[in-house]
Amino acid sequence: MRQISEQNAVPGADDASPNATASELRAPVRGAAKSAKIHVVRARRQTLLHHKNRQNARIKRLLLIGVFALFYLIGVGVFYLHGLVDHMALIVATSLSVAVLVVFYACFALGWNNKTREKNLRVPITLCAIGIMLLMTYLAPATQILFTPFLFLTMAFVMHRVSPRTMLLLTMATLFGYMAVIASHYYQYDDWSMLKLEGALFLGLLLTLPGFVVLASRMQELHNALFKATRKIKDIEEDARRDALLGCFNRRYIVAALEQQKRMSDETGSPLCLAVIDLDHFKRVNDEAGHLGGDEVLRTFARIAEKNVRQHDVFGRYGGEEFLLVLPETSLLAALNIAERIREQVEQHDWNGKLRHRVTVSIGLTQHIPGESVLDLFSRTDTAMYMAKQGGRNQVVVEEPTADSAVA
Repeated sequence: MRQISEQNAVPGADDASPNATASELRAPVRGAAKSAKIHVVRARRQTLLHHKNRQNARIKRLLLIGVFALFYLIGVGVFYLHGLVDHMALIVATSLSVAVLVVFYACFALGWNNKTREKNLRVPITLCAIGIMLLMTYLAPATQILFTPFLFLTMAFVMHRVSPRTMLLLTMATLFGYMAVIASHYYQYDDWSMLKLEGALFLGLLLTLPGFVVLASRMQELHNALFKATRKIKDIEEDARRDALLGCFNRRYIVAALEQQKRMSDETGSPLCLAVIDLDHFKRVNDEAGHLGGDEVLRTFARIAEKNVRQHDVFGRYGGEEFLLVLPETSLLAALNIAERIREQVEQHDWNGKLRHRVTVSIGLTQHIPGESVLDLFSRTDTAMYMAKQGGRNQVVVEEPTADSAVA
Protein backbone atom coordinates (compact mmCIF):
# COMPACT_ATOMS: atom_id res chain seq x y z
CA MET A 1 0.00 0.00 0.00
CA ARG A 2 1.12 3.54 -0.69
CA GLN A 3 -0.57 6.43 1.05
CA ILE A 4 -0.90 9.80 -0.67
CA SER A 5 -1.88 12.40 1.92
CA GLU A 6 -3.29 15.87 1.24
CA GLN A 7 0.25 17.24 1.49
CA ASN A 8 1.61 14.77 -1.06
CA ALA A 9 0.63 15.89 -4.55
CA VAL A 10 0.41 13.85 -7.72
CA PRO A 11 1.85 14.22 -11.24
CA GLY A 12 -0.29 15.57 -14.01
CA ALA A 13 0.43 13.31 -16.96
CA ASP A 14 -2.65 11.24 -17.73
CA ASP A 15 -0.69 9.15 -20.15
CA ALA A 16 2.08 8.19 -17.76
CA SER A 17 3.60 4.74 -17.81
CA PRO A 18 1.81 2.07 -15.79
CA ASN A 19 5.20 1.13 -14.34
CA ALA A 20 5.73 4.49 -12.66
CA THR A 21 7.96 4.43 -9.61
CA ALA A 22 6.99 5.53 -6.13
CA SER A 23 9.03 8.72 -6.47
CA GLU A 24 7.11 9.62 -9.63
CA LEU A 25 3.84 9.24 -7.73
CA ARG A 26 4.88 12.11 -5.48
CA ALA A 27 5.36 14.71 -8.24
CA PRO A 28 3.15 17.88 -8.16
CA VAL A 29 -0.47 17.65 -9.30
CA ARG A 30 -1.92 19.77 -12.07
CA GLY A 31 -3.93 22.78 -11.03
CA ALA A 32 -7.72 22.72 -10.99
CA ALA A 33 -7.88 25.76 -13.27
CA LYS A 34 -6.02 23.93 -16.01
CA SER A 35 -8.35 20.96 -15.56
CA ALA A 36 -11.34 23.24 -16.07
CA LYS A 37 -9.78 24.54 -19.28
CA ILE A 38 -9.33 20.98 -20.49
CA HIS A 39 -13.02 20.28 -19.95
CA VAL A 40 -14.00 23.47 -21.79
CA VAL A 41 -11.81 22.46 -24.72
CA ARG A 42 -13.32 18.97 -24.73
CA ALA A 43 -16.83 20.42 -24.75
CA ARG A 44 -15.96 22.64 -27.68
CA ARG A 45 -14.36 19.74 -29.55
CA GLN A 46 -17.46 17.60 -29.01
CA THR A 47 -19.69 20.44 -30.28
CA LEU A 48 -17.51 20.90 -33.36
CA LEU A 49 -17.49 17.16 -34.00
CA HIS A 50 -21.29 17.00 -33.74
CA HIS A 51 -21.58 19.97 -36.12
CA LYS A 52 -19.20 18.32 -38.60
CA ASN A 53 -21.19 15.08 -38.51
CA ARG A 54 -24.42 16.99 -39.21
CA GLN A 55 -22.83 18.75 -42.18
CA ASN A 56 -21.47 15.47 -43.55
CA ALA A 57 -24.95 13.94 -43.33
CA ARG A 58 -26.40 16.89 -45.27
CA ILE A 59 -23.75 16.51 -47.96
CA LYS A 60 -24.58 12.80 -48.26
CA ARG A 61 -28.26 13.66 -48.76
CA LEU A 62 -27.24 16.16 -51.43
CA LEU A 63 -25.23 13.45 -53.18
CA LEU A 64 -28.34 11.26 -53.12
CA ILE A 65 -30.20 14.05 -54.91
CA GLY A 66 -27.30 14.09 -57.35
CA VAL A 67 -27.94 10.39 -58.07
CA PHE A 68 -31.62 11.16 -58.78
CA ALA A 69 -30.52 14.00 -61.07
CA LEU A 70 -28.22 11.59 -62.90
CA PHE A 71 -31.12 9.18 -63.49
CA TYR A 72 -33.23 12.06 -64.81
CA LEU A 73 -30.46 13.15 -67.17
CA ILE A 74 -30.07 9.57 -68.38
CA GLY A 75 -33.78 9.61 -69.25
CA VAL A 76 -33.36 12.91 -71.06
CA GLY A 77 -30.34 11.43 -72.85
CA VAL A 78 -32.43 8.49 -74.06
CA PHE A 79 -35.01 10.93 -75.42
CA TYR A 80 -32.17 12.80 -77.13
CA LEU A 81 -30.94 9.61 -78.82
CA HIS A 82 -34.47 9.08 -80.18
CA GLY A 83 -34.58 12.60 -81.53
CA LEU A 84 -37.24 13.80 -79.04
CA VAL A 85 -34.91 16.28 -77.29
CA ASP A 86 -32.62 18.69 -79.10
CA HIS A 87 -28.95 19.26 -78.31
CA MET A 88 -29.47 22.60 -76.61
CA ALA A 89 -32.10 21.27 -74.19
CA LEU A 90 -29.78 18.44 -73.13
CA ILE A 91 -26.94 20.91 -72.49
CA VAL A 92 -29.25 23.20 -70.48
CA ALA A 93 -30.53 20.33 -68.31
CA THR A 94 -27.03 19.03 -67.62
CA SER A 95 -25.53 22.46 -66.94
CA LEU A 96 -28.30 23.55 -64.58
CA SER A 97 -28.25 20.26 -62.66
CA VAL A 98 -24.49 20.39 -62.15
CA ALA A 99 -24.60 24.10 -61.24
CA VAL A 100 -27.31 23.57 -58.61
CA LEU A 101 -25.44 20.64 -57.05
CA VAL A 102 -22.19 22.63 -56.94
CA VAL A 103 -23.87 25.66 -55.35
CA PHE A 104 -25.57 23.65 -52.62
CA TYR A 105 -22.45 21.60 -52.01
CA ALA A 106 -20.53 24.85 -51.48
CA CYS A 107 -23.24 26.03 -49.06
CA PHE A 108 -22.80 22.90 -46.94
CA ALA A 109 -19.02 22.73 -47.24
CA LEU A 110 -18.55 26.39 -46.26
CA GLY A 111 -21.27 26.38 -43.62
CA TRP A 112 -23.43 29.05 -45.29
CA ASN A 113 -26.51 26.90 -44.62
CA ASN A 114 -26.08 27.44 -40.88
CA LYS A 115 -26.99 31.10 -41.34
CA THR A 116 -30.43 30.14 -42.65
CA ARG A 117 -33.50 29.05 -40.72
CA GLU A 118 -33.75 25.71 -42.52
CA LYS A 119 -30.20 24.39 -42.28
CA ASN A 120 -30.91 21.30 -44.41
CA LEU A 121 -31.99 23.48 -47.37
CA ARG A 122 -34.51 20.84 -48.43
CA VAL A 123 -37.10 23.29 -49.73
CA PRO A 124 -34.63 25.33 -51.87
CA ILE A 125 -33.18 22.11 -53.30
CA THR A 126 -36.67 20.83 -54.10
CA LEU A 127 -37.69 24.11 -55.75
CA CYS A 128 -34.57 24.05 -57.91
CA ALA A 129 -35.22 20.45 -58.97
CA ILE A 130 -38.86 21.16 -59.85
CA GLY A 131 -37.83 24.32 -61.67
CA ILE A 132 -35.31 22.44 -63.83
CA MET A 133 -37.87 19.76 -64.71
CA LEU A 134 -40.51 22.39 -65.60
CA LEU A 135 -37.97 24.20 -67.79
CA MET A 136 -37.15 20.93 -69.53
CA THR A 137 -40.88 20.29 -70.01
CA TYR A 138 -41.12 23.66 -71.72
CA LEU A 139 -38.00 23.20 -73.88
CA ALA A 140 -38.74 19.55 -74.75
CA PRO A 141 -42.46 18.64 -74.40
CA ALA A 142 -41.64 14.94 -74.74
CA THR A 143 -39.93 14.98 -71.31
CA GLN A 144 -43.35 15.41 -69.67
CA ILE A 145 -43.32 11.62 -69.41
CA LEU A 146 -40.40 11.94 -66.98
CA PHE A 147 -41.86 14.88 -65.09
CA THR A 148 -44.52 13.11 -63.00
CA PRO A 149 -42.45 10.19 -61.58
CA PHE A 150 -39.45 12.38 -60.84
CA LEU A 151 -41.72 15.02 -59.31
CA PHE A 152 -43.02 12.49 -56.78
CA LEU A 153 -39.47 11.31 -56.13
CA THR A 154 -38.44 14.90 -55.45
CA MET A 155 -41.43 15.60 -53.21
CA ALA A 156 -40.67 12.44 -51.23
CA PHE A 157 -37.31 14.02 -50.40
CA VAL A 158 -39.00 16.67 -48.25
CA MET A 159 -42.33 15.15 -47.24
CA HIS A 160 -41.30 14.07 -43.70
CA ARG A 161 -39.27 17.20 -42.96
CA VAL A 162 -41.53 20.11 -43.90
CA SER A 163 -44.90 21.21 -42.60
CA PRO A 164 -48.14 20.33 -44.44
CA ARG A 165 -48.51 24.02 -45.27
CA THR A 166 -45.11 24.05 -47.00
CA MET A 167 -46.02 20.88 -48.88
CA LEU A 168 -49.25 22.51 -50.01
CA LEU A 169 -47.37 25.60 -51.20
CA LEU A 170 -44.89 23.42 -53.11
CA THR A 171 -47.80 21.57 -54.73
CA MET A 172 -49.55 24.79 -55.75
CA ALA A 173 -46.32 26.24 -57.14
CA THR A 174 -45.77 23.07 -59.17
CA LEU A 175 -49.32 23.05 -60.56
CA PHE A 176 -49.21 26.73 -61.49
CA GLY A 177 -45.80 26.22 -63.08
CA TYR A 178 -47.14 23.30 -65.11
CA MET A 179 -50.16 25.36 -66.18
CA ALA A 180 -47.79 28.11 -67.34
CA VAL A 181 -45.83 25.57 -69.42
CA ILE A 182 -49.04 24.26 -71.04
CA ALA A 183 -50.20 27.80 -71.85
CA SER A 184 -46.77 28.63 -73.34
CA HIS A 185 -46.85 25.52 -75.51
CA TYR A 186 -50.31 26.33 -76.83
CA TYR A 187 -49.31 29.93 -77.51
CA GLN A 188 -46.09 28.77 -79.23
CA TYR A 189 -47.37 25.79 -81.24
CA ASP A 190 -51.12 26.46 -81.47
CA ASP A 191 -51.62 22.69 -81.42
CA TRP A 192 -55.00 21.55 -80.08
CA SER A 193 -53.91 17.89 -79.88
CA MET A 194 -50.89 18.81 -77.78
CA LEU A 195 -53.10 20.92 -75.52
CA LYS A 196 -55.48 18.01 -74.93
CA LEU A 197 -52.62 15.62 -74.18
CA GLU A 198 -50.93 18.02 -71.81
CA GLY A 199 -54.30 18.84 -70.24
CA ALA A 200 -54.82 15.12 -69.55
CA LEU A 201 -51.39 14.87 -67.94
CA PHE A 202 -52.13 17.96 -65.88
CA LEU A 203 -55.47 16.50 -64.76
CA GLY A 204 -53.72 13.35 -63.58
CA LEU A 205 -51.24 15.47 -61.65
CA LEU A 206 -54.04 17.61 -60.22
CA LEU A 207 -55.86 14.53 -58.93
CA THR A 208 -52.83 12.77 -57.44
CA LEU A 209 -50.70 15.57 -55.94
CA PRO A 210 -53.24 16.59 -53.24
CA GLY A 211 -53.54 12.96 -52.20
CA PHE A 212 -49.76 12.78 -52.02
CA VAL A 213 -49.76 15.85 -49.76
CA VAL A 214 -52.27 14.18 -47.44
CA LEU A 215 -50.16 11.01 -47.31
CA ALA A 216 -47.05 13.11 -46.74
CA SER A 217 -48.77 14.78 -43.79
CA ARG A 218 -49.65 11.38 -42.37
CA MET A 219 -46.10 10.13 -42.94
CA GLN A 220 -44.77 13.17 -41.11
CA GLU A 221 -47.04 12.43 -38.14
CA LEU A 222 -45.81 8.84 -38.08
CA HIS A 223 -42.21 9.99 -38.39
CA ASN A 224 -42.62 12.43 -35.49
CA ALA A 225 -44.35 9.80 -33.38
CA LEU A 226 -41.56 7.31 -34.09
CA PHE A 227 -38.94 9.93 -33.28
CA LYS A 228 -40.62 10.78 -29.96
CA ALA A 229 -40.99 7.09 -29.11
CA THR A 230 -37.31 6.50 -29.86
CA ARG A 231 -36.32 9.45 -27.70
CA LYS A 232 -38.56 8.20 -24.92
CA ILE A 233 -37.01 4.74 -25.07
CA LYS A 234 -33.54 6.26 -24.94
CA ASP A 235 -34.59 8.39 -21.95
CA ILE A 236 -35.96 5.30 -20.20
CA GLU A 237 -32.73 3.42 -20.89
CA GLU A 238 -30.72 6.39 -19.65
CA ASP A 239 -32.85 6.68 -16.49
CA ALA A 240 -32.32 2.98 -15.81
CA ARG A 241 -28.56 3.61 -15.81
CA ARG A 242 -28.68 6.72 -13.63
CA ASP A 243 -29.02 7.29 -9.92
CA ALA A 244 -32.36 9.06 -9.45
CA LEU A 245 -31.01 11.40 -6.75
CA LEU A 246 -27.58 12.32 -8.07
CA GLY A 247 -27.76 11.86 -11.83
CA CYS A 248 -24.53 9.87 -12.03
CA PHE A 249 -24.48 6.19 -12.97
CA ASN A 250 -26.11 3.80 -10.52
CA ARG A 251 -24.68 0.68 -8.87
CA ARG A 252 -26.06 -1.81 -11.39
CA TYR A 253 -24.62 0.04 -14.37
CA ILE A 254 -21.21 0.76 -12.90
CA VAL A 255 -20.74 -2.84 -11.75
CA ALA A 256 -21.67 -4.05 -15.24
CA ALA A 257 -19.24 -1.51 -16.73
CA LEU A 258 -16.48 -2.75 -14.41
CA GLU A 259 -17.14 -6.34 -15.51
CA GLN A 260 -16.95 -5.33 -19.17
CA GLN A 261 -13.77 -3.28 -18.76
CA LYS A 262 -12.15 -6.09 -16.77
CA ARG A 263 -12.79 -8.53 -19.65
CA MET A 264 -11.40 -6.05 -22.17
CA SER A 265 -8.33 -5.48 -20.02
CA ASP A 266 -7.71 -9.23 -19.81
CA GLU A 267 -8.11 -9.62 -23.57
CA THR A 268 -6.05 -6.62 -24.71
CA GLY A 269 -3.60 -6.26 -21.84
CA SER A 270 -4.45 -2.57 -21.47
CA PRO A 271 -4.22 -1.15 -17.93
CA LEU A 272 -7.40 -0.76 -15.88
CA CYS A 273 -7.69 1.11 -12.60
CA LEU A 274 -10.46 1.30 -10.04
CA ALA A 275 -11.05 3.91 -7.35
CA VAL A 276 -13.43 3.65 -4.40
CA ILE A 277 -14.39 7.10 -3.09
CA ASP A 278 -16.11 7.60 0.25
CA LEU A 279 -17.20 10.91 1.80
CA ASP A 280 -15.66 11.44 5.21
CA HIS A 281 -17.85 11.83 8.31
CA PHE A 282 -21.02 11.85 6.25
CA LYS A 283 -23.17 11.16 9.33
CA ARG A 284 -21.87 14.42 10.72
CA VAL A 285 -22.84 16.14 7.47
CA ASN A 286 -26.40 14.83 7.84
CA ASP A 287 -26.49 15.93 11.46
CA GLU A 288 -25.34 19.45 10.61
CA ALA A 289 -27.28 20.04 7.38
CA GLY A 290 -30.13 17.58 7.66
CA HIS A 291 -30.87 14.79 5.20
CA LEU A 292 -31.89 17.23 2.45
CA GLY A 293 -28.65 19.11 2.96
CA GLY A 294 -26.77 15.81 2.89
CA ASP A 295 -28.43 14.95 -0.42
CA GLU A 296 -27.29 18.30 -1.80
CA VAL A 297 -23.74 17.59 -0.65
CA LEU A 298 -23.85 14.26 -2.49
CA ARG A 299 -25.16 15.95 -5.65
CA THR A 300 -22.45 18.61 -5.49
CA PHE A 301 -19.75 16.01 -4.97
CA ALA A 302 -21.04 13.99 -7.93
CA ARG A 303 -20.84 17.10 -10.14
CA ILE A 304 -17.30 17.84 -8.97
CA ALA A 305 -16.19 14.27 -9.65
CA GLU A 306 -17.82 14.11 -13.09
CA LYS A 307 -16.11 17.35 -14.10
CA ASN A 308 -12.73 15.83 -13.35
CA VAL A 309 -13.06 12.48 -15.13
CA ARG A 310 -12.55 11.83 -18.80
CA GLN A 311 -15.20 10.97 -21.34
CA HIS A 312 -14.45 7.25 -21.38
CA ASP A 313 -14.20 6.95 -17.57
CA VAL A 314 -17.21 5.59 -15.67
CA PHE A 315 -18.22 7.27 -12.42
CA GLY A 316 -21.19 6.20 -10.34
CA ARG A 317 -22.73 5.71 -6.94
CA TYR A 318 -22.14 2.32 -5.39
CA GLY A 319 -24.29 2.93 -2.34
CA GLY A 320 -24.88 5.57 0.34
CA GLU A 321 -21.92 7.95 0.28
CA GLU A 322 -19.62 5.48 -1.51
CA PHE A 323 -18.75 5.89 -5.19
CA LEU A 324 -16.79 3.94 -7.79
CA LEU A 325 -14.62 5.33 -10.56
CA VAL A 326 -13.62 2.93 -13.36
CA LEU A 327 -10.62 4.13 -15.33
CA PRO A 328 -10.11 2.01 -18.49
CA GLU A 329 -6.85 2.16 -20.44
CA THR A 330 -5.31 4.18 -17.63
CA SER A 331 -1.99 3.68 -15.87
CA LEU A 332 -1.80 3.81 -12.09
CA LEU A 333 0.05 7.12 -12.23
CA ALA A 334 -2.58 8.73 -14.45
CA ALA A 335 -5.39 7.33 -12.29
CA LEU A 336 -3.70 8.72 -9.20
CA ASN A 337 -3.58 12.13 -10.82
CA ILE A 338 -7.33 12.03 -11.43
CA ALA A 339 -8.13 10.76 -7.93
CA GLU A 340 -5.96 13.39 -6.27
CA ARG A 341 -7.51 16.10 -8.39
CA ILE A 342 -10.99 15.05 -7.25
CA ARG A 343 -9.89 14.93 -3.60
CA GLU A 344 -8.29 18.35 -3.84
CA GLN A 345 -11.27 20.02 -5.48
CA VAL A 346 -13.71 18.54 -2.97
CA GLU A 347 -11.57 19.85 -0.14
CA GLN A 348 -11.27 23.31 -1.71
CA HIS A 349 -14.95 23.61 -2.66
CA ASP A 350 -16.91 26.35 -0.93
CA TRP A 351 -19.55 24.34 0.93
CA ASN A 352 -22.13 26.95 1.82
CA GLY A 353 -25.01 26.35 4.20
CA LYS A 354 -25.16 24.87 7.68
CA LEU A 355 -21.93 22.88 7.47
CA ARG A 356 -19.48 23.76 10.22
CA HIS A 357 -16.79 21.40 8.96
CA ARG A 358 -15.27 21.00 5.53
CA VAL A 359 -16.30 18.10 3.33
CA THR A 360 -13.52 15.71 2.34
CA VAL A 361 -13.20 12.30 0.73
CA SER A 362 -11.06 9.23 1.26
CA ILE A 363 -10.04 7.37 -1.88
CA GLY A 364 -8.70 3.89 -2.40
CA LEU A 365 -7.05 3.18 -5.74
CA THR A 366 -5.53 0.14 -7.39
CA GLN A 367 -4.73 -1.32 -10.77
CA HIS A 368 -6.26 -4.49 -12.15
CA ILE A 369 -4.00 -7.53 -12.16
CA PRO A 370 -4.51 -9.61 -15.33
CA GLY A 371 -6.61 -12.64 -14.54
CA GLU A 372 -7.99 -11.53 -11.18
CA SER A 373 -11.73 -11.42 -10.62
CA VAL A 374 -13.82 -8.29 -10.26
CA LEU A 375 -14.48 -9.24 -6.64
CA ASP A 376 -10.75 -9.39 -5.88
CA LEU A 377 -10.14 -6.09 -7.65
CA PHE A 378 -12.92 -4.40 -5.70
CA SER A 379 -11.77 -5.97 -2.44
CA ARG A 380 -8.23 -4.64 -2.84
CA THR A 381 -9.52 -1.18 -3.75
CA ASP A 382 -11.99 -1.14 -0.86
CA THR A 383 -9.21 -2.14 1.52
CA ALA A 384 -7.11 0.76 0.26
CA MET A 385 -10.04 3.11 0.89
CA TYR A 386 -10.40 1.89 4.49
CA MET A 387 -6.68 2.42 4.99
CA ALA A 388 -7.20 6.00 3.85
CA LYS A 389 -9.91 6.29 6.52
CA GLN A 390 -7.67 4.83 9.21
CA GLY A 391 -4.76 7.01 8.13
CA GLY A 392 -6.62 10.22 8.90
CA ARG A 393 -9.06 10.59 5.97
CA ASN A 394 -8.91 13.21 3.19
CA GLN A 395 -6.26 11.29 1.26
CA VAL A 396 -5.63 8.81 -1.53
CA VAL A 397 -4.19 5.40 -0.72
CA VAL A 398 -2.80 3.35 -3.59
CA GLU A 399 -2.62 -0.42 -3.45
CA GLU A 400 0.28 -1.14 -5.77
CA PRO A 401 -0.13 -4.54 -7.49
CA THR A 402 2.85 -6.86 -7.19
CA ALA A 403 3.84 -10.01 -8.99
CA ASP A 404 2.87 -12.00 -5.90
CA SER A 405 -0.70 -10.76 -6.26
CA ALA A 406 -1.15 -12.06 -9.78
CA VAL A 407 -3.68 -14.76 -10.34
CA ALA A 408 -2.40 -17.89 -12.00
